[in-house]
Amino acid sequence: MAISFDDFMKVDIRVGTITGVEPFPEARKPAFKLKIDFGPEIGVKKSSAQVTTHYTPETLMGRQVAAVVNFPPRQIGPFMSEVLTLGFPDASGEVVLLAVDHKVPNGGRMY
Repeated sequence: MAISFDDFMKVDIRVGTITGVEPFPEARKPAFKLKIDFGPEIGVKKSSAQVTTHYTPETLMGRQVAAVVNFPPRQIGPFMSEVLTLGFPDASGEVVLLAVDHKVPNGGRMY
């Protein structure tokens, strides 16, 4: 199904830097609670991410990631996820994060 460019622009995908990582033992599937800094316009947002197969808290800290910032917040167990961190499935269906290959300013919008 084709969409228009205007439809694409409704999805606000921004880059941010992970500034906090905590275990999320209450999640149904293994996950981390992330704090992501999207710069002064958007600020720091929280996200639940099922990325425990390929990442540790140490490898996530300071990493830039892409996320949808204009979905409504979603309650995941006792945690309110404010943004959707983006990734692709590997051959086993595990999440590999979408990332930039050069550092860019936090809050930059994908286009």
